Amino acid sequence: MITRAEVAATACSDLFRGSGAVLASSFGVIPTIGARLARLTHSPDLLLSDGDATLFADTPAVDRPFTQPEGHLPYAKLFELIATGRRHVIMGAPQLDRFGNQNLSAIGDRDRPTHQLVGPRGAATNTSNHATSYFVPRHAPRVFVPAVDIVTGVGTDNAAREGMRFHDIRAVVTNLAVLDLSGPGGTMALVSVHPGVDVAQVAEATGFALHVPDDVPFTREPDAVELQLIRGTLDPRNLRDGELPPA
Repeated sequence: MITRAEVAATACSDLFRGSGAVLASSFGVIPTIGARLARLTHSPDLLLSDGDATLFADTPAVDRPFTQPEGHLPYAKLFELIATGRRHVIMGAPQLDRFGNQNLSAIGDRDRPTHQLVGPRGAATNTSNHATSYFVPRHAPRVFVPAVDIVTGVGTDNAAREGMRFHDIRAVVTNLAVLDLSGPGGTMALVSVHPGVDVAQVAEATGFALHVPDDVPFTREPDAVELQLIRGTLDPRNLRDGELPPA
């Protein structure tokens, strides 16, 4: 039986189709499986880093270290890649609104928040300069909100207002569906629902009116080769189900 985590990982992999030699940066087990699966299948030119200062030629399991260095990537060089658009990052999102604005900073009023989050980190420059996607393991109204409390990652409304011509939010992968910003006025739209999920379930879990096209397909399942890579090579210890438990 193919699990929801395996479908989500495959959806993350598909985000990198046609990318060429860009740096794939991923946060979380399932996005990391997705990036490495892409490199082992349809996007062999993807660059993978240890997040420190080295690019690597091998593609190990998500909980194993790289072992085959192929290039130097000091921190200053990373900023050059970011500034020139040669990176695609999959970030998390404690809050996302209907325009794709992301909040990584805090819940509540900025000066007196009720919950402190990890902070803006590089979200603003990521969404200003290169392809950005999001992974949300728990699709819920408290995540998909009408308006984020604080903008860290920039959505389509703010990007248009500020003239950010390199703004490129590709997609949002969740435990229920794949979404993008192809709705009216750059708003969030439903691209596909994962097998076993229906449109009404996604709409109920979203805290704003989601654009739903007339025909919503199922998210594709991994093929036999991809499934073997996920289970046998990239995540043999099944960490994926810890991040996205079976439905």
